[in-house]
Amino acid sequence: MTSGRERRVAWSLIAFLALGTCSQAVAQGLPQTTPPKVTIVSPKNGEVVTGPSVHVVLSAQGVEIAPAAEHRAGTAHHHLFLDVNLTPPDSAIPFGVPGIVHLGKGQSEYTFESVAPGLHRLIAVLADPSHIPLQPLVVDTISFTVK
Repeated sequence: MTSGRERRVAWSLIAFLALGTCSQAVAQGLPQTTPPKVTIVSPKNGEVVTGPSVHVVLSAQGVEIAPAAEHRAGTAHHHLFLDVNLTPPDSAIPFGVPGIVHLGKGQSEYTFESVAPGLHRLIAVLADPSHIPLQPLVVDTISFTVK
C-alpha cells in the first residue's frame, strides 16, 4: 500500500512528464489543436471609411504567419481579395490580378490606394507557401463603405 506522500510524488512526476511532452511538441512544431483562423481586424464589418486609401489590418490564430519564400511546412501568409471573387480553393492564388493582393513577406497590414467611393467587399484568405489556400478554407469576409 502506498502512502499519501508517495501518491503525491507519483502524480507530480506524471504531471511533470506530461508538461514536458506538450512543451516538446510545441517546440518541435508539431500540429497544434487550434484550427487556423484569420480575422480582418480593420476596417470593421459595416464601417464607413474616409478614402481613397483603405488601411487593412489582419490577425491569424492557430498558424504561424511567415514569408512564402521560406517554404516552411505549417506556415501560411495572407491574401486579400477586394471586390473580387475567390479563386478555386485547390489552385494557387494568381499574381497580377487586379483586386488580389499577396502579402507574401509575412505582412499583416496593407493599404489599398485609390479605392472608389461606395460599398466594397474584402475577403482575407490564408494560403500555404505555394499560395494554395489552406484546407479547410480559412477566410474572413467583411463589407465596408468608402466615402
